[in-house]
Amino acid sequence: MDYQAVLERIAEDIAPQVGGGRTAEYIPALAAVDPRRFGMAVADVDGKVYGVGDWQRPFSTQSITKVFTLALVLATGGDDLWEHVGREPSGNPFNSLVQLEYENGIPRNPFINAGALVVTDRLQTLTGDASSELLEFLREESGNPGLAFDPEVAGSESAHGDRNAALAHFMASYGNITNPVPTLLDHYFWQCAIEMSCADLALAARFLARHGLRADGSRLLTRSEAKQINAVMLTCGTYDAAGEFAHRVGLPGKSGVGGGIVAVVPGRCTLCVWSPGLDERGNSVAGVAALDRFTTLTGLSVF
Repeated sequence: MDYQAVLERIAEDIAPQVGGGRTAEYIPALAAVDPRRFGMAVADVDGKVYGVGDWQRPFSTQSITKVFTLALVLATGGDDLWEHVGREPSGNPFNSLVQLEYENGIPRNPFINAGALVVTDRLQTLTGDASSELLEFLREESGNPGLAFDPEVAGSESAHGDRNAALAHFMASYGNITNPVPTLLDHYFWQCAIEMSCADLALAARFLARHGLRADGSRLLTRSEAKQINAVMLTCGTYDAAGEFAHRVGLPGKSGVGGGIVAVVPGRCTLCVWSPGLDERGNSVAGVAALDRFTTLTGLSVF
C-alpha cells in the first residue's frame, strides 16, 4: 500500500479542519501551542515510516503514554493488575471522581486519570522509577535516544494537578495506591510530560501491531496481552467519546490532550496524528478526522 500517497491525500482533505477546537487551556504550557499544527505518520510492522506535515515535530504526549505504562506493567507484573483497575468504559470525563466512591476506589479502566494513576503506582512498585523506566522504553522502541521530558509541561501539570491529587488520595484511602501519593504524582506528571513526534510514537507503538513483539524482535507481551491492550484502547482510549471514535475510525486508539492520537492496525501498521485543537471531550478535532479518512481511503479497520 502506498501510505505516503494516502497521507498526502488526508492532509489535503482535512486541511479545513486543522485549527478547529481549542487547546488544553487548563494546562498553561499546552494552551500556548499553535492549534494550526498538523502532522501524521504511519509505521509499518517492519519499521518503515511515512509522514506528512509536522510529523517529525515533538509535542507533549500526555495521556498517550498510558498505553506504554500499561504494557510495561502487564509485561513485568502480570494480570493481577486487573484486580485493581477495570476494563470498562467510564461514560464520564477522564478526570471524574464520581464513580470511584460507589466502586470502592477501583477505576473503570486504565486510561482515565484514576486508572492511569493506579497503573503508574504499580510500575513504580515494580521498578522503583516509573517515569525513567517509561522514558527508556520509549527511546528504545522509537529508536530515538534523544527523547526527553519537558520540564515546563511537568511543572505546569504539577501546579494545576489538584484533581489528580484528589483522585490519588481517594484511591489510597481504599488501599488501591501503595506508594506515597506525592511520589506517585511526581512520576505521573513527568510521564505525561514526555515529548515525542508522530514518527516516534508510531514506531514506539509497533509492538501492538506486531502482537507483542518489540522493535528488536524480543517479546514484550503475549499475543493475548497485546490483544487486551488493543481491546481496551478501542473501548476506552478516547475518553468518553470511545463509541464515537470506534464508529468513525474503527481502530484501537489512544488520545492525549496535547493533541496526539495513536492508532493500531493489528498485523499491518501503527499511526500517530497530531493537531492541538481539541473537541469538548479532549480529542484532537483534525486528528480524529484524519484517522477517519485513513480508514475510509485504505479500508483498514478491525471491523
